[in-house]
Amino acid sequence: MKTVELTRQPVELYKILKFEGLAASGGDAKAAVADGRVRVNGEVETRKRRQIVSGDVIEFDGHTLSITGAPD
Repeated sequence: MKTVELTRQPVELYKILKFEGLAASGGDAKAAVADGRVRVNGEVETRKRRQIVSGDVIEFDGHTLSITGAPD
């Protein structure tokens, strides 16, 4: 499991997949979400603009991302 620290919240789901290198582009990330290949907190997520916040867990293509917020 990889921990991803957000510097601002919330962040759209597809952007996290793109910036963490799990998808080659924003379009690829959006397609993966729309196809139901991404899980957020154990549930299949098909909303590519789902707002991700600290505490969420994203699963995609054998990778697990644990989302944390920026320290105060």
